[in-house]
Amino acid sequence: MNHTIKIVTGIIFTVAGIGLCITAALVSWWFLIYGVPWVVIGVAILLNKKEDEIESRKDLNKSEAKK
Repeated sequence: MNHTIKIVTGIIFTVAGIGLCITAALVSWWFLIYGVPWVVIGVAILLNKKEDEIESRKDLNKSEAKK
């Protein structure tokens, strides 16, 4: 479930950032102040593999504690 939430959040940030960048091209360059960081954050969320490794280790620790 955590993996799905990460993907959805990353896509939302990336699409919203791209939308703001397109708006900046059409309306005002000030939208780039918000658009570019949102794209960067969205891509960082999508490419972050370290969090998945930490979550899997927590699951292993919980299963060992139950035994």
